Amino acid sequence: MQLFDRDGSRKYLTVAERARFLRAAEQAPREARTLCMTLAWSGCRLSEALALTADRVDLAGGVLVFATLKKRQDGVYRAVPVPPSFLEALDLVHGIREAQRRRGHGAAARLWPWSRMTGWRAVHAVMDAAGLSGPAASPKGLRHAFGVAAVSPSTWCRNGSVTPSSPPLASMPMPSAPRSKISHGKCGGKREISRLGKYPTFD
Repeated sequence: MQLFDRDGSRKYLTVAERARFLRAAEQAPREARTLCMTLAWSGCRLSEALALTADRVDLAGGVLVFATLKKRQDGVYRAVPVPPSFLEALDLVHGIREAQRRRGHGAAARLWPWSRMTGWRAVHAVMDAAGLSGPAASPKGLRHAFGVAAVSPSTWCRNGSVTPSSPPLASMPMPSAPRSKISHGKCGGKREISRLGKYPTFD
């Protein structure tokens, strides 16, 4: 996970910037607000959020289940713990429980039936409203912010850009998750095991 671009500009939002973004999202249209919250709380890619369907929102388990779109094979998923209040907001805006009671349990009900460009514009409108600019003011900036907050010496890559000698540059509250749940992913070219909710895996 590269935290700075070639010009040395930071590519992640700080704790304060993330809080400003979420406050600005509260004033956005409801669907744009929940998209922004999804990116901030799960660290998912914009394309992964836009592909999210109602059946992948586990209200009882407290997780969102994403299809990992950058894997070469289909059928690779990861579960990300998120706050209960955020899940309630998703249900309120998108009717998750109602969709899950229908035939197919909401498998065909995309939460945001938008193009990538429409989603990108919605997020950037909130970034502008929050007074944020630069490389970090993007969906990827939210993903990097999520990753920076979750970095731990036990999961740092030996050959990656973040090393044990470089402590986390920012921290933010993270939802807890059972320690028995693990996910496998790549980090700096080597496979790592990371605990869901505490140490999310990025690729």
